[in-house]
Order: sequence, then C-alpha cells, then structure tokens
Amino acid sequence: MRTSTDTPTTIAVWPDAPKGASDGADTVQLTPFLLGHDGTHAPRGAVIVLPGGGYRMRAEHEGDPIARWVNSLGYHAFVVSYRVAPHRHPAPMQDAQRAIRIVRHRASEWGIDPDAIGVIGFSAGGHLVATVSTQFDLGRTDASDPVLQTSCRPDFAILCYPVISFIEEVHQGCIDNLLGPDADPAARREMSAELNVTADTPPSFIWHTVEDQSVPVNHPLVYARALGASGVPYALHIFPAGRHGLGLADGHPAGEWTALASTWMAGLRA
Repeated sequence: MRTSTDTPTTIAVWPDAPKGASDGADTVQLTPFLLGHDGTHAPRGAVIVLPGGGYRMRAEHEGDPIARWVNSLGYHAFVVSYRVAPHRHPAPMQDAQRAIRIVRHRASEWGIDPDAIGVIGFSAGGHLVATVSTQFDLGRTDASDPVLQTSCRPDFAILCYPVISFIEEVHQGCIDNLLGPDADPAARREMSAELNVTADTPPSFIWHTVEDQSVPVNHPLVYARALGASGVPYALHIFPAGRHGLGLADGHPAGEWTALASTWMAGLRA
C-alpha cells in the first residue's frame, strides 16, 4: 500500500470514458495520499481535496500540499483533478460526487472509515465543497454500477475563502467559467449554495479574511447564516488580514486556520 511519502499514483474517476472524450471525463483523476494500512489499525478518516482556480484552472498549492497536511493529522487524503473551463456545470460537481463515492466504495480496501469522509476546498473549490454538501444523494439503489449505489454525501466539510453566492457580491469569473457569461437568474440561484442548505448539510468549518479582494467576506457569512438557520453545526473564523489564495498560509497570521481546523476535526470524532 502506497504511503503519503511515496510518489503519488492516480485513479481514473471515470474509468469507462473513452480517451479524448469531448466532455473531458477521461482527464479526471483521483490522486491518493494513503497512510500505512496493514489491517491491524482502526480505520482512519479521509479528506478529499478540491483546489481552487476560479473554475478556470486548479491551483497547485491548494492540492498536494493540502493533502500532505491532511496526512499529518492522521487522515488519508485524495486530490481531485475535477474538470474546469471550457467544461461547465454539472461536470465539476459530478467529478467531486464521483470521487466521494469511489473513496467510500473502496473504504475497506484502503483502511478508511466510510462514515468519516470529508471534503476540503479553496475559493472555487470551496464553492464546489458547498455544492456537494448541499446537492447529493445517498446512493442510487437502482444503479448497476456499485460505485453509483454508494452515497456521495460528505460527512464533514472545510471551506477555505470560499465562493458561495452566485447572486450576491458575486465572483463573476466563477459564474462565467461554470455556467457561462449568459447564465440566467434561475441557474445562478441553483448554484448559490446558501440557498440550498438543509438540515442534512454536513457540519462545516469555514475561514476567510476581511482583506480578500477577490471573494468578498460576505460569502462565508451568508453560508454560515444558512447553516445556522438549518441547525447545522459550523465553525466560522474571519481573520482581519490576508490576501486571497493563501492556501496553508504558512508564516501568516491567518495560518492559524490549520490548527483550528485540526481541533475542529478531532472534535467531530470525540
């Protein structure tokens, strides 16, 4: 079993997609960062990493380095190379949902607790985390594919300077890349995560900075209000200083988020 210190391998998220498929499904990969597992230890939790990039690209510093940090907390980790522009909704959501299903379906093989599978995302990846946290199913019992029979609901979510709303103080680049520049109000409302929160949305940890000039701090605030209104447990941390896209924020005051998130995650399993 490969460990987090080995060279990462990849798993095709859509193994039946023909090479060069016009929808780009053949390019979607799941990169595992697995901790040692010999069957003698209790199953560990796992975190699926969704980098940011405005649905235009995927930021490298919000991918593998985040997975290795997750490993340092005693969790398995997986990075998803979900589809971005020119591919549009629902492609990124489908990729993330499928990744969650794969990890849960293969949990026993990888030494994972199937009831402790979370997602973490940054910026547009945070929007994708909010999307899969509010739009999911518990498995399609009539499906012939055993992976599709598995739930795609995350058990917990970590949202880092996330895009949330597509109707209020919007990040226009995300809208253009995900829905197209001519997206109608109904489509924008459908992808505004704060409008889709229910009591079944998973517990969430959210952090942001006041100084963020790319994604207004109102985004995490409206999501937190929606979580609270639905009775969903959450932690919200707003740091006064810090640009957009800090990632782990090593050496920056906002870097405290990693310790706060670690404590929060430990509390989920207490």
